[in-house]
Amino acid sequence: MLATQNCKCLKQSLSIPMKQNTIKVNTSELASYKVRCPRLTAPEIEPPMPLLTDRRLRRLACLCLVGTMALAPGRSARADTDDEPARILSFENDSVATTVPGNGDVNPYGVAFVPPSFPRGGLLKPGDILVSNFNDMANVQGTGTTIVDVAQNDQTSLFFQGKAPLGLSTGLAVLKVGFVLVANCPTNGATPLPMALPGSLLLIDRFGKLSDSLGLSGFIEGPWDFTVQDKGYFVKVFISNVLTGTVSRLDLSIAGGKFLVLRKALVASGYIHKPDPVTFEVGPTGLVYNAQHDILYVSSTGDNEVFAVPDAGDRTTPPPNGKGIVIYADNVHLHGALAMAQAPNGHLLVSNSDGINADPSQRNRRIHDQGPVYRRAFRRCDAGWSIRA
Repeated sequence: MLATQNCKCLKQSLSIPMKQNTIKVNTSELASYKVRCPRLTAPEIEPPMPLLTDRRLRRLACLCLVGTMALAPGRSARADTDDEPARILSFENDSVATTVPGNGDVNPYGVAFVPPSFPRGGLLKPGDILVSNFNDMANVQGTGTTIVDVAQNDQTSLFFQGKAPLGLSTGLAVLKVGFVLVANCPTNGATPLPMALPGSLLLIDRFGKLSDSLGLSGFIEGPWDFTVQDKGYFVKVFISNVLTGTVSRLDLSIAGGKFLVLRKALVASGYIHKPDPVTFEVGPTGLVYNAQHDILYVSSTGDNEVFAVPDAGDRTTPPPNGKGIVIYADNVHLHGALAMAQAPNGHLLVSNSDGINADPSQRNRRIHDQGPVYRRAFRRCDAGWSIRA
């Protein structure tokens, strides 16, 4: 899946059979244009704050992406007047790394950076990139058990290997207190159409050892992706649940390597969700949280739209319509909106899964400029590659 994001590096959940995990991208081809959000008005929403630094975005793009689109949730129907002019972003070097560990896991989904403040003394170093694998060596979806560490020199090593049944999905975060949080969305193994089990969140220490796990009926129901607001020992986790078509929020305390649930709530509901023979599951996926304005952005694959949920950090029930405000709907350029991340200028980068509203002519192809009212980002990868961010 990313910007792979979330390379899921934005999430690309094509779930096309993959034979290897070597990632290569021509980073000279990333264009940005202006974006228009015709359904958005000033009183309804504010643009998100930047989350990825320029340096991190460069590394992310160097690791690989599928065709992505950047959209700016602006304050009005027109692009903001202070938007930077369209430009081409260049990168010093291409980067190639393999995310296949010794057990042969494939289909990389989650991608996360190790922050500068991460505690020393473990297996991880600031600037490393972690990648979770969703498939096993037989390429069965929802059976991957490993997280690979990609160092800044592109050398890889095994950070974590769990015990089945696991299916490590797009949700992946490195926390300030020295732990890694990953979503587990395993398959039920049913035939002819498998689907996800409720799954769990896993807490892994900096030495790659499982510290705790959390399952929570009604709030962790096929965790396809998540995003976090990391305040140290207190963490807000927003989870997209493909079994129920909901987004939940867990307010957690992490102490002594254990989860403590302080509050829990469903903050959005009603998104299209269903098992799928190609993509495994279709449902709400990419999440970006704007803490300053308390807005959660949700990309829903089945709806093929991007939504904004106000008051997401404190609300205890979904908004009246369940899904929130539609801020972007475009069947010409959205083809199963999947992983989502945020560029340094605050624009949202959305990847396509091709599982919904597929257009064979656009698979792994550049999204062409349609004029000055769109801003997009494109990253090319070898055919057949997907990675989530």
